[in-house]
Amino acid sequence: MAHTQRISINGAELAFTVQGEGEPVILIHGGLAEAFLPLRTRPELIEHNRLIDYARRGYNDSMLSTPVDIPGHAADCRVLLDRLGIVQAHIVGHSFGGNVALQLALDAPETVASLALLEPALPSVLLSSPEFGGAMAQVIQLYQAGDRAAALDIFLSAACGPDYRAALDSALPPGAFERATVDLDTLLQVDLPALQAWTFTREDAARIRQPVLSVVGAASGPLFWAIDDQVQSLLPQVETFTLPKATHLLMVMNAADMASRLARFFARHPIRVAL
Repeated sequence: MAHTQRISINGAELAFTVQGEGEPVILIHGGLAEAFLPLRTRPELIEHNRLIDYARRGYNDSMLSTPVDIPGHAADCRVLLDRLGIVQAHIVGHSFGGNVALQLALDAPETVASLALLEPALPSVLLSSPEFGGAMAQVIQLYQAGDRAAALDIFLSAACGPDYRAALDSALPPGAFERATVDLDTLLQVDLPALQAWTFTREDAARIRQPVLSVVGAASGPLFWAIDDQVQSLLPQVETFTLPKATHLLMVMNAADMASRLARFFARHPIRVAL
């Protein structure tokens, strides 16, 4: 198991791990800090890639000093790359992390070799969805009433389907759900406002020239298929992949197929700058 390291960045202290050898890959999580754990030991990835999995501010012991927006998260990632001596990397973003990955490609394109967007949380789709709005209203009501477990259950059920808990319990270390309840403050008080304030326009998309892989779970709900359609519309050269046997939890539910598809994508788009 990779040893957790800590690094001070932009007034915060972030926890991260490094696993594998080869071309660097940065993993940017969404509302579940441990979502990438199942990928970190997949031989398809770590035999040819160096996986850097870090906890964003306010998640999994990474200190949150002040609220941060999506450009701020992208800046954190950029500094982390620099501190690790990485000139360019493949960027993998899941959910909210997909938005951060897109912002990084806009703000520091020279650092991004390729983008893998795993059901990114595009606000143009999410914030116009009555289903999302209704679920989040319930989540916030329960959270404000002090019932963190029920709030997280509603959130994960809406995003990942009714069987999400079995997937967490089988693929992640014991206590994953309980640890995620601790991060609910950041999810609702920091990430949700950041999502509401962020825009990604067609003009922004036109500036992204890197290879892009868009991944959607075969069993994901209509909202995530609509997001995949939006990604394809904004980035017409994007490659697409439907991950079997998975909802929005994706690599938690099917790490083997996710790792294989990512490995093939990285191999077809190798980093061409000196590492």
